[in-house]
Amino acid sequence: MTTLTTSSSPTTSTPRPLPGERGSRPAPAPIPFGRVVMVELRKCFDTRAGFWLLASIGIVAVLATASVMLWAPDEALTYNTFGAAVGTPMAILLPMVAILSVTSEWSQRTGLTTFTLVPRRGRTIAAKALVALLIGVVSILVALAVAALGALVGPMLRGIDPTFDLSLDQAASLVLSQVLGMGVGLMLGVLLRSSAAAIVAYFIYWGLVPTLSGLLASMQEWYRDVMPWVDFSYNQTLMYERVPTGIEWAHLGVTGLAWLVIPFTLGLWMLLRAEIK
Repeated sequence: MTTLTTSSSPTTSTPRPLPGERGSRPAPAPIPFGRVVMVELRKCFDTRAGFWLLASIGIVAVLATASVMLWAPDEALTYNTFGAAVGTPMAILLPMVAILSVTSEWSQRTGLTTFTLVPRRGRTIAAKALVALLIGVVSILVALAVAALGALVGPMLRGIDPTFDLSLDQAASLVLSQVLGMGVGLMLGVLLRSSAAAIVAYFIYWGLVPTLSGLLASMQEWYRDVMPWVDFSYNQTLMYERVPTGIEWAHLGVTGLAWLVIPFTLGLWMLLRAEIK
């Protein structure tokens, strides 16, 4: 009697993970940087405070232009005058946008959500900086357009010829000065991470420091000579009046390094290691 034995080949099956072991899953793709930028841009308009802060930039530009048209003498109705009138209040408002774009993550306690969805905090800060730059440039261009309209309509209402004495280089210098002001606001937001503290610090930088520096320069001759090398706000204000010369660009670079680049680098280093609660 013949005994027939059959042997079956072992089947190959995928082993299941044991309890306590993680299964292999593909890592999710990182969120594109463009989407992060769009989210940060939308966050600037989502709240009432953010919306009206941005809307106030256009409102202030119109009010400043109207004020020059109503009260400025005939010889002062030039594009340069309108541009300076619009640029002064914007030097206050635009840095507030940069400050709040950073400090809102801590003051509104959204940082845990933001930095969980985008764990690399540097990408989020880069997106905030890019959004602040875009808002600043667009706001300044709109304000310059409003100032150009005022420089055209104002003299016509008084029966005099319009004067467009703001050159392209001067307009670029004005835009750069406003962008540097937003950079100071962004730096204070990154360094302090508190809306109230950063806003107070900016008003000290924008109002108190130039006053004390100018007072010291008027009384001490030695400081008058070195003030351009130590006073960043003085070099920023100078850009409203004229295009800087070679030595004035050097003044701006040295003071910008001391007042803007180094504090921002320190604040960014602290922010990347800060505990999010």
